[in-house]
Amino acid sequence: MAGALLLNGCSRDAEQPGPASPTAETYTADVATKWTDLELRLIKNGTGFTPPVASRALAYAGVALYEAVAPGMVANQSLAGQLTGLSTLPKPEAGQSYNWAVAANAAEALIIKSLFGNATPAQRTTIDSLETALNLPYRTAAEFDRSVKYGQQIAQAVFNWSRTDGGHEGYLSNQPTSFVPPVGVGLWVPANGTSGRAVQPYWGQNRLFVPANATMPMPGLSYSYSTQPGSAYHAQVQEVYNTSRSLTAAQRTIATYWADGGQTISPPGHSISITSIVLRSRNATLATAAEAYARVGMAVSDAFVSCWKCKYQYNWERPITAVQAMFNPAWQPLLATPPFPEFVSGHSAQSRAAAQVLSDLFGSQTAFVDNTHQARGAGYEPRAFASFAAFADEAAVSRLYGGIHFRSANEVGLTEGQKMGRNVSALRFKR
Repeated sequence: MAGALLLNGCSRDAEQPGPASPTAETYTADVATKWTDLELRLIKNGTGFTPPVASRALAYAGVALYEAVAPGMVANQSLAGQLTGLSTLPKPEAGQSYNWAVAANAAEALIIKSLFGNATPAQRTTIDSLETALNLPYRTAAEFDRSVKYGQQIAQAVFNWSRTDGGHEGYLSNQPTSFVPPVGVGLWVPANGTSGRAVQPYWGQNRLFVPANATMPMPGLSYSYSTQPGSAYHAQVQEVYNTSRSLTAAQRTIATYWADGGQTISPPGHSISITSIVLRSRNATLATAAEAYARVGMAVSDAFVSCWKCKYQYNWERPITAVQAMFNPAWQPLLATPPFPEFVSGHSAQSRAAAQVLSDLFGSQTAFVDNTHQARGAGYEPRAFASFAAFADEAAVSRLYGGIHFRSANEVGLTEGQKMGRNVSALRFKR
C-alpha cells in the first residue's frame, strides 16, 4: 500500500482503531492541500461566496477533514463535545484498519459538494474528478471501502450540524431585502448614495464554532460622532483623507494586494492560501494539514461572525461618507467601499485570528513568502513576512491605505481577532 501519498509504514498505536493501519502522520498533505486549492477556485469562480459565506465553508470543510483523520493521528482527539452544538460524531470500527488519506478524500468530496450547493455542473464534475484521481493509488486496498464509508459518514454528520448554525445556504441570500438600516447622524448608508443593500446583516446572529468566542464582550467605539476639529472622530476622518492624498507607491501596492474583493478567493481564502503555502514549504503530513485547516478555518469563520455582529450593532458610517461630509464632497477612496458598516474591520479581525493560530502551530517567528496572487502579474508579486503577525498587520493597515476603514476599526479588529485565535488554540486537539 505504498501509494503516492504514503510516506512510510509505521504501525499505529494499539489503542487506536486498526492496529495495523499506518497513522495519519505517514501520509503527505496532498489530499488536504489539493482539496483546499479546489475550494478556493470554487469561491473565486462561484456565485454568492462573499467573505462571511466563504469563511463558513472553509471552516466546515476544515472540521470535516480533521475529524476524518483524527482517529488515525498519534496524539490528537476529536473536537466533538468541544465545539458549539457538536456533541457526537461517527467513530471508526474498533480493530479495523483504515486508510486515512482515503477517508479524508471521501470526507472532503462530500462536504464540499454539500457546502457549495450552487456549484455548476462543470464544477461538480471537477469535484468528482479530483476525488477519483486522489483515490487511484488505493483502489485495490482491502480497507478502501471501509475508509470511504467512514469519511462520508463524518462529512454528512458535519454537514448536518452546519445546517443549524444560521448561515446555511448563505450564498443565496447575501443582501436580504428585509433589512432596513437605521437612519441617523453618523450611521451607515450605501456609498455615494447608491441603493446597494447591506451584505449579510444577520450574519452576526449565527452560531460560532468555539464557545469562548461566543462569550467575548463586544468592543466599544472609542469616539462619538463629531465634526468638530480636534475631536477624536474628526481626527479619524482627517487621517483617512490626508493619507489618501499622499499615498506612496508602496502603500498603493499594499492596499491593492490585500483588497481581495469580488472575483477573488476573498480575505478568508487568502488566509487559507497562506496556510497552504506554509504546509507545502514544510512538506507537512496529512495530520498536520488537517489540524491547520481546521484551526484556521474556525478562526476566520468565528472572526467574521463576531465582526458582523459588531458592524450591525453600531451601524457606523464608512470613511467615504464622513470624508465627503467633512472635507471634500468629490473624494473617492483608492478601493471601492463594500456595502456594509465600518466598525470593526473584518479583514483585520480574520487576518489576526488566522495569524494567531498559525503562530501557535508553527511558531510566532515563522518567516514565509506569500505568493497567493503572483499569477495576477505586476503589482501582485510575492511578499515576504518575518512572522504571521506581520502579514496580519499589513492586511489591516491596507484598509486605511485603501480608504475604506478608519485606523481604530483596523486596530480593534486585530485585537479581537487575536483573542478569537487564542480561543481556537485553547481547544483540546491533543489527548
